[in-house]
Amino acid sequence: MKKIVFISVVSLLSCNRNAQTAHPPVGGVLSQKDLDVSKERMKNLNTIERKHIQEWINGQSVRYYPTRLNYWVTVEGYDQREKRADNSLISYSYDLYDFDQTKIYDQPIERREAKFGHFDELKAVENALRFIRDGEEITLLVPSSLAYGTFGDEKKIDNDIPLIIKLKAL
Repeated sequence: MKKIVFISVVSLLSCNRNAQTAHPPVGGVLSQKDLDVSKERMKNLNTIERKHIQEWINGQSVRYYPTRLNYWVTVEGYDQREKRADNSLISYSYDLYDFDQTKIYDQPIERREAKFGHFDELKAVENALRFIRDGEEITLLVPSSLAYGTFGDEKKIDNDIPLIIKLKAL
């Protein structure tokens, strides 16, 4: 009897599976049309987020300056500074906030003796660390495309969320 129930359940599930829409596998190849749609979506989202971030900046007492990599920072001419070289070491920590200024994680994200060119970090954080001075603290305003993007961090940060990042070189 258990075998009949098991076979019935498996049969029903296999029939149901055939009716579902097929999706390309993760890491699979997307068509040019799919790539174009995705690119256009990100372009539109980035435009909207930049507008909202600029409106938020306009209501703040602190000055923020745009960088060449599409984020804002609290130091004028920040990305004009001398850049740290690959393989140089840096220790740093940062806290993440949403634009309601709510801290996302209780504890800061911290790295000790990280080597440039050999660590995986948010694009904006890695770029900002190239220009930061030892002991300096800065604030970054980052569109979602330079943060956790379309997928979020799969923990507390949802998809397409721009972030405020308070970064400190230790």
